[in-house]
Amino acid sequence: MATVDLTSKDIIAQLNLVPHLEGGFYSRTFTSAHTVKDRAAMSAIYYLLSKDSSVGHLHKNRSDILHFWQHGSAIDYTLLAPDGGVTNIVMGPDLVAGQQLQMLVPGGYWKASELRQGEYGLISEAVCPGFDFNDHELADASQIQRAYPQYWAALKHLIAR
Repeated sequence: MATVDLTSKDIIAQLNLVPHLEGGFYSRTFTSAHTVKDRAAMSAIYYLLSKDSSVGHLHKNRSDILHFWQHGSAIDYTLLAPDGGVTNIVMGPDLVAGQQLQMLVPGGYWKASELRQGEYGLISEAVCPGFDFNDHELADASQIQRAYPQYWAALKHLIAR
């Protein structure tokens, strides 16, 4: 089977992606009919970063989110733990270089993503319990600077302006 070179515009059109408030593009692909405490038990999305929208700005969610690398270039993640720890993880296909195909971000962690090279990077996310925008918080510069002062210089470009 021949491979086809896809552009970010091709992927956005094929997967019906729309701009996400944190940056990048997304489309919800699944919401469970089963509920847990009046919430969907699980939901899933496609999420794409492109050259034109290369940063998913710092944000946190209430629910745990399992990420799956799908296609394109690697995506760099910065995770800020509630205890002040900072972790950097690269999701992508190069397992020998330490890239990961899956990554768990626990609820309550700040998370940012960056496409540092290539035209696009595509992942999927499974959220449990299901995603709700009421549980989503974009980071404010003052709160991140206060909570992670020693990392502020490296983090400030990840704040939505």
